[in-house]
Amino acid sequence: MGRYEIAFSGKLVPGAQLERVQANLAKLFQADAQRVAMLFSGRRVILKNNLDEVAAEKYRSTLERAGALVEVVSMEPEIEEVELAPPPEPDAEALSASAPQPVPAAATGRLKVVPRDEYMAAFAGVDAPDFGIAPVGADLQDAKPQTSPPRFDFSGISVAPAGSDMGQVKAPSAAPPPDTSHLRLEERK
Repeated sequence: MGRYEIAFSGKLVPGAQLERVQANLAKLFQADAQRVAMLFSGRRVILKNNLDEVAAEKYRSTLERAGALVEVVSMEPEIEEVELAPPPEPDAEALSASAPQPVPAAATGRLKVVPRDEYMAAFAGVDAPDFGIAPVGADLQDAKPQTSPPRFDFSGISVAPAGSDMGQVKAPSAAPPPDTSHLRLEERK
């Protein structure tokens, strides 16, 4: 089930008068003149979205009777079908050379890829390192170099005896409370 949106670009139904259409839209949307003027700014404005086909057609016909020409646009993304190009034809050299070619001395350590069929022909120009295959049980990770533990000089550090002051900053003593003996409360009538 498709979903649709109603878009308005300020276009009028042929023969409609701008002032009359603006008044109709103000009445339909219960909007002030400033909001209706924004609809006629020339920009594309989405009036309503996420509608089913029946509701979208109802909105379109109502707005058309009011004099506004609107677009009903599907919100479903268009899926473009793309036809894939056929795989490239392998050249005569690649077909005649079914056995692996010897690697030239200048390219030692590089892998020469020879396509085995038309689908693998796309990989004919691949320049890849020839890593080879390790024997079963071999460790593939490089060995980590041995590191010595860091050397720290703790000779200038000592431990204070239990219960001693560790150098915390003492808070200043609070000032004495103000003298309020001269104040008194009276009851007013």
